[in-house]
Amino acid sequence: MDIEQDSKSLYRAIEKDRSTLLQEWVKAQQLALNRQSVIKEKELTEQCNLFLQHFIAASRDGNLDDMSTPEWQAAYKVLDDVSRKRSELGLSPSEIATFVFSFKKPLFAAINTANEGSSADLMTAIWLATLLLDRLGLYTIEVYIKTREVIIKRQQEDMLELSTPVVSLADGILALPLIGTLDSARTQVVMESLLQRIVETGSTVAIIDITGVPTVDTLVAQHLLKTVTAARLMGADCMISGIRPQIAQTIVHLGVELGSVVTKATLAAAFSAALERLGLSITRTRAKV
Repeated sequence: MDIEQDSKSLYRAIEKDRSTLLQEWVKAQQLALNRQSVIKEKELTEQCNLFLQHFIAASRDGNLDDMSTPEWQAAYKVLDDVSRKRSELGLSPSEIATFVFSFKKPLFAAINTANEGSSADLMTAIWLATLLLDRLGLYTIEVYIKTREVIIKRQQEDMLELSTPVVSLADGILALPLIGTLDSARTQVVMESLLQRIVETGSTVAIIDITGVPTVDTLVAQHLLKTVTAARLMGADCMISGIRPQIAQTIVHLGVELGSVVTKATLAAAFSAALERLGLSITRTRAKV
């Protein structure tokens, strides 16, 4: 197979009726997506036309076996942009790959027209185009996966920040209610949030409530102790509340030493202890009639 010759043959087939090829490609995508409200026809036409320009330039120079050329890199950049935009719109991998795969039918029709009377040339050109478009289509899936990984990572980071609220219970007293599993990544966020609030409020007592933490193992206990130590370095004493019977037994069984850390069964008990430590009290007053 003469790649350069076949590449130029592919170029001639596309260039022969480029405008019709572009129109048929856009129509094929619209039918495949069936979501014209998501991607407007004007935007779709611009994307297809830009990709087609680089595709033609690459095939014109016979570079179908070297995808590192400037022409192909420009085509790949278009695929990058298309894949990322469609991924952000919530389209599925198959809908994203449709950008390339929907190009097959109009391209094969153009190849058939350009190679009338020569079945051997026709089969060679179609096979070459199939290999090429399959490679480009798979590339859009790779971009989709990478884009989704970035989005998921960003969402996880946002969820971590939202799941570690530090609230002020009283002047000088902060509370950090934890819900869910406490791993290394979340511990870092917890520690940063707590220390930042200690600096902002000048609080001297911080309560870490683990009522919503399902289990406490050695690793979780270590994470808690690190947070307590960091808070102490910032001038705030820490209490741990939400110590249920099961968690107390687990801590004893694991042999975890909490040292001088004050622990309470409930957040209310820890809050009362914090008030007492600061010389504060809550006084019940008669309700106004």
